[in-house]
Parts: sequence; structure tokens; C-alpha cells
Amino acid sequence: MMTSTVPLTKVDPATPGYAKLRQQAKDLEGVFLNTLTKQLFSSLKTDDKNFGGGFGEETWRGMQAEQLANNLADQGGIGLADQLMPTLLRMQEA
Repeated sequence: MMTSTVPLTKVDPATPGYAKLRQQAKDLEGVFLNTLTKQLFSSLKTDDKNFGGGFGEETWRGMQAEQLANNLADQGGIGLADQLMPTLLRMQEA
């Protein structure tokens, strides 16, 4: 099996402003994952006999999606934050 990967630009953690930019990149990844998980949850069919339905379930699903997305981002996410870091650093330098 052959796989190809594009190497990420190495970002030096000693770069001024690195910690703040890293947190912003993680936050952005969290927002993306939140949107993704909300869409995934919205595709699940529920009705009154399975989960109760209604406003309460809708609210709970939104909170569940948000928590799941935040946990995914905190555990390294899908690599989006790592890919954003070089661009964020270039923007900061400009």
C-alpha cells in the first residue's frame, strides 16, 4: 500500500507569539469540528419513542456536539491546527 503525505512546515515553539497563535489555531479547529459534529448529529433520526424528541433533545445534542468537538481538538484534533500554524505566523509577521 502506497501512501503520500505532504510534510508540514516546522514551526519553532520559541517563535514570539507562538502560544497565543497555537491556541487560536486549536480554537478554530474546535469551531470546525463543532460544525461538523452538529451536522453529523442532525442527520440522526430520532422520535418520541427513542429519545424523547423535542426541544430538550435538540439542546442536549448541540451541547454534546460542542463537548465532543472540544475534546477532539484538545486531544490533537484532525491536524487542522498544525496546518494553520505556518499561515498564522506569516500573517502575524506581515
